[in-house]
Amino acid sequence: MRFLGNVLATIVGLFVFIMLFVFGIVLIGMLFGGESDEISVKSNSVIELKLDEIKNDYAGKYNNPWVTEFSKGGKVGLSDVIKAIEAAKTDSDIKGISILNDESELGMAQRKALRNALEDFKKSGKFVMAYANSYSQKEYYLNSVANTIYINPVGDFDFKGLSAELMFFKDLQEKSGIKMEVIRHGKYKSAVEPFLENGMSDANREQTTSLLNAVWSSVLADISKSRNISVAKLNEIASGLLARTPEMAKSEKLVDVIAYEDEYHDAIKKILKVDKDEDYNKTAILDYAQKVATTSESNDSNDKIAIIYAQGEIMSGEGDINTIGEISMNRSLIEARKDKDVKAIVLRINSPGGNALTSDLIWREIELTKKVKPVVVSMGNYAASGGYYIACNANKIFAENNTITGSIGVFGILPNFTQLATKIGIHTEQVKTNENASEYSPFVPMDEKFKAVTLESVEHIYKTFVSHVAKGRKMTIAQVDSIGQGRVWSGSQALKIGLVDKIGGLDAAIKEAALLGKTKKYSTQNFPEFEKDMSDLLKNFPFAKSKESFIKEELGEETYRLMEQIKKVQARKGVQAMMPFEINIQ
Repeated sequence: MRFLGNVLATIVGLFVFIMLFVFGIVLIGMLFGGESDEISVKSNSVIELKLDEIKNDYAGKYNNPWVTEFSKGGKVGLSDVIKAIEAAKTDSDIKGISILNDESELGMAQRKALRNALEDFKKSGKFVMAYANSYSQKEYYLNSVANTIYINPVGDFDFKGLSAELMFFKDLQEKSGIKMEVIRHGKYKSAVEPFLENGMSDANREQTTSLLNAVWSSVLADISKSRNISVAKLNEIASGLLARTPEMAKSEKLVDVIAYEDEYHDAIKKILKVDKDEDYNKTAILDYAQKVATTSESNDSNDKIAIIYAQGEIMSGEGDINTIGEISMNRSLIEARKDKDVKAIVLRINSPGGNALTSDLIWREIELTKKVKPVVVSMGNYAASGGYYIACNANKIFAENNTITGSIGVFGILPNFTQLATKIGIHTEQVKTNENASEYSPFVPMDEKFKAVTLESVEHIYKTFVSHVAKGRKMTIAQVDSIGQGRVWSGSQALKIGLVDKIGGLDAAIKEAALLGKTKKYSTQNFPEFEKDMSDLLKNFPFAKSKESFIKEELGEETYRLMEQIKKVQARKGVQAMMPFEINIQ
């Protein structure tokens, strides 16, 4: 026993020593890094656009510098990347941008915003070139903006249209004895359909087909413009799989050059007039974005536009870069509202929704803020259900054509294990002082009275949701209900039915906010600043991440994602205003 105790003490000692050593190194870097850490860009340089570390629009700010250093969100978000590309247009040291084997987790609306920035960059006369060993559809959508597109001679080229796959669990529930009790409002609220049916309802198939067609049309329109190929021809290529090899893709003019990576770099050297035997100057986009952020010019005015980022699922509490909490959101709204230099607020939403109560708390704070200064919403990949809830009362709403929005509806899911418990010999009884005193138990069948009371709560929240939308969008209750019922819409569809005001990205929303705030010279200020302590820091420490990496490696990416979905469902509390399904476009 003493031996085991000594071994344990040694392990603990080593663990503490490693922690203190790492913290010490970081502290020294923070105290003495200073000017030596300044990022420099050599003349005749090319920006390498690798975005595998970028997921969110906003990298996040924290009140604790330790959390900032170790934040898994990094120091750069997509908004910083887009600002960097804009700055590179007039930077004499930057001659072009290279998109090299880029694979990222960015959504379609984020890719649209990035494409727009690259299109604008090309107007400077500088080049954008792209190379990949293989192209997925979503990567090709971004790469198609390039002046010249390269592909590896034995690479894959995926261009076949969009599809969605949904899983249904009704039979699994009956066989396992684990039942999900569903209470919903809205015929399109198909987030709960997998627990009720073994196949798609007509309403769900209708909305899914309509959404995919709208997003695909937006993608084709952009590719058509960049590659000078008609939309009809692009659909013909996709339907016939006419670009499935590099040679076929080149024949259909989707790519320009079939070559190896070294030949791609030789082509860039030729443009830069660099000798073939020498390396050309490169700078990573993440480094360049940090440089731009630290050297951005100030203007003569004190006026500011506050940009408040709401990204991730809506959950109660403080929130972070991946979840929206009412504490940090409302703190940011109040701070921006009280700051006399802030002339208007842009709320950048990238959320499929979540907790209905939290959504309403944020909606209320926006309502109070709007009475003091303008609030403009910019929608990213998603602003659906609860994400639309917090958008609906803004002065103006912007969305991209391929934004997923709407989903005005609510539901509740309660797991019930009664059948399973009975099968394995578990029996449950309750004792109570009053008829309705007991909490819901997953080990007791849901009675009709409890179901009726819960449905009443769901209906109340739906009516509140619809009334907020009707007031914010200047519609009647009947009009909102007719386009509500949990149905999702693309940004282009939402414009036609009045759920958004204009098609455009974050920059367009900022310009509108400045117009409403009556300012022409202004800077932007990002919110929220999250309040995190040391315990939150340790959750993101490298050794705490190894479990996630290990599980992914052992189970595979798809199984891991399924496990994460189950965990998310289990974590959701209260009535949900949540998008009806997740869509992953490849």
